[in-house]
Amino acid sequence: MQRVVDIVKSAKVDFVEIWFCDILGFLKSQVVTPPELERAAEDGIGIDGSSLRGVMPIKASDMVARLDPATFALIPWRKDYKVGRVMADLYHPNGEPFSGDPRTILKNVLAKVKEAGFNVYIGPEIEYFYFRSSERAELVERCGYFDILPDDAATKMHCRTIEYLAAMGIEVEKAHHEAAPSQHELDLRYDEALRMADKILTTRYVIKTVARQEGLHATFMPKPIATVNGSGMHTHISLFTGSRNAFFDKDDEYHFSKVGKQFIAGLLKHSRQITLLTNQWVNSYKRLTPGFEAPVYVCWAQGNRSVLARVPIYKKGKETATRIEYRSPDPACNPYLAIAAIVAAGFEGIKNKYELGAPFEGDVYTIALSEEEMKKHEISTLPGSLVEAIVEAENSKLVREILGEHAFRELIRMKRKEWLDFSRCITQYELDTYLPIL
Repeated sequence: MQRVVDIVKSAKVDFVEIWFCDILGFLKSQVVTPPELERAAEDGIGIDGSSLRGVMPIKASDMVARLDPATFALIPWRKDYKVGRVMADLYHPNGEPFSGDPRTILKNVLAKVKEAGFNVYIGPEIEYFYFRSSERAELVERCGYFDILPDDAATKMHCRTIEYLAAMGIEVEKAHHEAAPSQHELDLRYDEALRMADKILTTRYVIKTVARQEGLHATFMPKPIATVNGSGMHTHISLFTGSRNAFFDKDDEYHFSKVGKQFIAGLLKHSRQITLLTNQWVNSYKRLTPGFEAPVYVCWAQGNRSVLARVPIYKKGKETATRIEYRSPDPACNPYLAIAAIVAAGFEGIKNKYELGAPFEGDVYTIALSEEEMKKHEISTLPGSLVEAIVEAENSKLVREILGEHAFRELIRMKRKEWLDFSRCITQYELDTYLPIL
């Protein structure tokens, strides 16, 4: 931490923002001055846990945010003051890590995987929309996949976003227009799992910041427009033992190892249980429907983009590029909980030596499989609604283990309230459909 204090002094930083998030993945911050940062390096920063969703009741609300010096970066767009930021973990005043802190939850999962000899690397594809405002889904342009227009405002925003992220130590592999009008994608270069969760949180903030600079609104809402594709966050995973990719096997037909197949088997077996953590909103399930390039059926393949889990073949036979792509998460998830769930589910397959069934090479984007076909190929479906996902998670021993008792109880409580609030709403569809005839 002394290195950060020295950087703050030498760079004449005016303020430092302490970043953390609540259980739903919303970014939170406290601002301190450089002298306070020196004290915080030793003792942490006090916070009121009762004011954060899913943290602590008011009678036990004193919490401490302890800084992770490896995450320090200057915020490049601040012009009035020089500002830095550093991520933090939440602790109890007695020095015990707070088990309900999303960052701590992910660290606990990764520690178990580390004990087995694996390091986890993640690479996300973050999709989102630009709209005229936050009031309604008014398109900025009508471009499609990979399209570009002369003097394209979106391309300018891509470039500025990449510039800001690079200044904060976050590498972007590419950015482009996605399939739906006004929809875009930004792919981060893979990194260690905890660092990637930090980077996803930061990237969402930067994307929204750049959009606001242009008088626009960027949203990670999974399905803001009913008639076009929703936004996903396809997540690429690889496990390494030292410098070797544990998913690679040069002698296998797919160049894919037994460990990799067991990991996919774990993902498929537990996919319904963890969907609440990868797709946490009512609106998430409007995206997970047939016909809009989002996964619905629990199956795997090599190359086939319509399945839930696939083995990309961009660089067939290249060890470092061998990975699994899990396609159900959306960009509105809590990245710490989503990554924790994906890693834990896959690791269950390795620990328990799950057998992976045959790949399914059919197109399951646009067709609805019959019950007979699903039975024949041993295919199930992801939850079709938030309440279905809640029930799956609530009955899951694995999800309870991932979250710990406190976060498990709080998340289920909040999600049940969200479903109840949604269920009480009278939608325009109901008025248009039923009011004239009932």
